[in-house]
Amino acid sequence: MIQMQQIHKSFGQNNVLMGVDFEIGDAEVHALMGENGAGKSTLMKILTGVHEADSGNIFENGEPLRFKNTKDAELNGVSFIQQELNIWPNLTVLENLFLGKEPTKFLGIIDTHTMKLQAKALFQKLNIDVDLNQMAGSLSVGMQQMLEISKALMQDSKVIIMDEPTAALTNTEIEVLFNQIRKLKSEGVSFVYISHRMEEIFNISDRITVMRDGRSILTSATEDTTTSEIIKAMIGRDLEHQYPTRQYNQGVCVLSVNKLYSSERKLKNIHFDLHKGEILGFSGLMGAGRSEIMRVLFGLDKGDIQVTLNDHVIHINNPNRAIQNGLAFITENRKEEGLVLQDSILENISLPALKSFSKSGFLTERTMKDYTEKMIQRLNIKGKQDDSCIDLSGGNQQKVVLAKWIATAPHVLILDEPTRGIDVGAKREIYQLMHELTERGMSIIMISSELPEIIGMSDRVAVVHEGNIAGILEKDDISEEHIMTLATGGKINETV
Repeated sequence: MIQMQQIHKSFGQNNVLMGVDFEIGDAEVHALMGENGAGKSTLMKILTGVHEADSGNIFENGEPLRFKNTKDAELNGVSFIQQELNIWPNLTVLENLFLGKEPTKFLGIIDTHTMKLQAKALFQKLNIDVDLNQMAGSLSVGMQQMLEISKALMQDSKVIIMDEPTAALTNTEIEVLFNQIRKLKSEGVSFVYISHRMEEIFNISDRITVMRDGRSILTSATEDTTTSEIIKAMIGRDLEHQYPTRQYNQGVCVLSVNKLYSSERKLKNIHFDLHKGEILGFSGLMGAGRSEIMRVLFGLDKGDIQVTLNDHVIHINNPNRAIQNGLAFITENRKEEGLVLQDSILENISLPALKSFSKSGFLTERTMKDYTEKMIQRLNIKGKQDDSCIDLSGGNQQKVVLAKWIATAPHVLILDEPTRGIDVGAKREIYQLMHELTERGMSIIMISSELPEIIGMSDRVAVVHEGNIAGILEKDDISEEHIMTLATGGKINETV
């Protein structure tokens, strides 16, 4: 058993942890929950030696415990799979798995044969089908996450900390992961499971601890608590009506996409329309082509496409042309494609819309600051204008990305996994903002792997299967059964 008692940690004037108690029992899955910025990841970084606590104690079976760094933690059986993936994109899958831990033969020669045997055995157990010689950077985000999990399982760890491990996984991959967690738990391994997904928490965990504003608020056996109790502990109040009530009447066609092809991305003859004030959801299994369609539309990837926007034929061959024509795209990879991490909140939010903050060719700092402050307050971003984005939690980084694209006042806003890794309170804020934007006439395309989100927010749903749109569901026909039928190659009644 590992016990963390009265852990305090501050970064400058920012008090992140204020007397947190947390424990990890033998062979259990202990869920750690809380809003973004509550201190969950910081607490785990203290346990694994990334940060040193200002005060408090850590014990293992009654003996003082302190790791010098993550390497020391791993050598002593504690692995931390962080939310932001630690993948070396220019190395192969095999090289990533064994980086720094390569088995050797005589004279220190790396034993590649043994590495491949061990990797194949592990991947077979996890039901992962990937070429060991493939560059890790070419893998999907979901497969990169499975690679991270595989790396931890190769450590022979006795405690594995997982921070939002399923954010980019399909339902099939999640079930594979859960089966592996249960198997390892039966062999004596313990898990700290950090997630915002309630259904997962109740599915896999034995105990739940909830943090709020740097304090541990609630610890309970999972079977003895409820979703509403957890949400109230997380945000300090009851949360009603997760999704805003929409009364959408189909308006004029704003965007028409025809004959979208991409041999590179395996897309074929994509067609769809988007109407004024509409939220058009895109659903489908991972790898079906949802994000790839939008990347071609926005000019990020090559492909053939015919686009009509507001009754004008437009030609988009790069993101700059897309932005000039009134499109904005929040990709699923906010770290690499959404933010300049070292820059401040102010600089990131202002960057895509510098022209709108200029007068006679000169930037008006007051206008930039006023807009940034307005968005900080409107989206409840936990940070000040001058704070570097690299120091923000994942959820607050996502809000900054959203704010910066809203500043461009686009006709069409494309959101790829807009609430991935975001707590329930922040999700509701983003849903409400999406609703308000469409009420003002903006049109939104939303890609999401979460079926409740797709069903709760979409006016229509386009379901993608193997690089093609298998069908578009109207509001009355949107259901989990219909979406999954189309997503897996099936057909539903002809009236849909």
